[in-house]
Amino acid sequence: MDSLTLLEFNQLIKSVLDNSLDKSYWIIAEIGEMNVNQKGHCYLELVEKKDNYILAKNRATIWSYTFSNLSNWFENMTGTTLQSGMKVLVNASVQYHEVYGFSLNIKDVDPNFTIGERERKKQETIKRLEAEGIFDMNKSVSLPLIPQRIAIISSESAAGYGDFIHQLENNPYGYKVHAQLFQAVMQGDQAVESIIQSLHRIYNLENQFELVIIIRGGGAKTDLDCFDDYELCAHVAQFPLPVVTGIGHERDNTIVDLVANTRMKTPTAVAEFIISGFIDFESNINELYDQISSRSGEVIRRHDEYLSNLMYQLSLSVQNKVHQHDLILSKLEVNIKTRSLQTIEKQKNRLNLFEKSISAADPQKILERGFTITKINGQPMLKIKSIKTGDEVETTTKTGTIKSTVN
Repeated sequence: MDSLTLLEFNQLIKSVLDNSLDKSYWIIAEIGEMNVNQKGHCYLELVEKKDNYILAKNRATIWSYTFSNLSNWFENMTGTTLQSGMKVLVNASVQYHEVYGFSLNIKDVDPNFTIGERERKKQETIKRLEAEGIFDMNKSVSLPLIPQRIAIISSESAAGYGDFIHQLENNPYGYKVHAQLFQAVMQGDQAVESIIQSLHRIYNLENQFELVIIIRGGGAKTDLDCFDDYELCAHVAQFPLPVVTGIGHERDNTIVDLVANTRMKTPTAVAEFIISGFIDFESNINELYDQISSRSGEVIRRHDEYLSNLMYQLSLSVQNKVHQHDLILSKLEVNIKTRSLQTIEKQKNRLNLFEKSISAADPQKILERGFTITKINGQPMLKIKSIKTGDEVETTTKTGTIKSTVN
């Protein structure tokens, strides 16, 4: 049986590979690990995964000269650097070394694939949130008129957080806002879980806050990949308090920006947004005060005019009433005088009649007309029922009295 030394066997493998394979292949893989040594050579471990299980793995190298050109071009095209966890499309040749074994020599990287892959995953997340009916939930939560109690999710060491606090606390209007920081990792593999935990802590203190702020400074696009994570976006979308973001990336919106109630470009812009709420509220109050003052003055003026008009009408009415009563009194006076004179005249006529009646009934007048007055025993004849012997009769005439006795 023929035998080969290990070197001969490895040389055979190298020869077979060199003669059988093309010069290079375009390969889709994820960067599992990546290190750049002092000389500028980039050493990578490329992997293929399914549900976090590694299906395949290879070592790869980008030599310093190529890496310098590729990395700069890739960053200019994608806005981010090559790094672990990134899915890439690389052009590589197969190398087999008798000592170091099998590896890939990367000659080119297609930035469009990485851009497209990130966008594809982003669109998948957006469609899932929309299909579940939660994409716009946080937008339906009303913003407070004046957010005086806010919860901040950020890193205390982040420049964006410092800018936000400085802008908020040193506003030229002297508005006071109670702000509490909920510390979180804002980039990298731990960011999603850390931010979700902060949301949970705020949820447990929901009644103590009116607004949630998520802020960080700017950075590379891949630094913001955590803000496209489905779990984080679903938590933000369904949060019961309105969420305002200021992640500090002006060129693109992350999905967290899209599902949040309000998206601002930078942490400073978020602070200005909050202060503008106070300014609008104060402006509305001042406007209402001016309107109330103006309307009060108008109401008072109208009431003064009304009262003046009422007093004038009342004065005219009183004058008319007095005039009417004067006319009535004048008529009454005339009527009283007329009726008094008529009554006096009537009474005079009655008195004259009474006087004539009395005068006509005067016994002397009766006697002068030839009549006599006879009394029996001093009583008028009308009262005497019978006459008897011995009664004394007294007869009075015009000229004298005759006395006689009944025999």
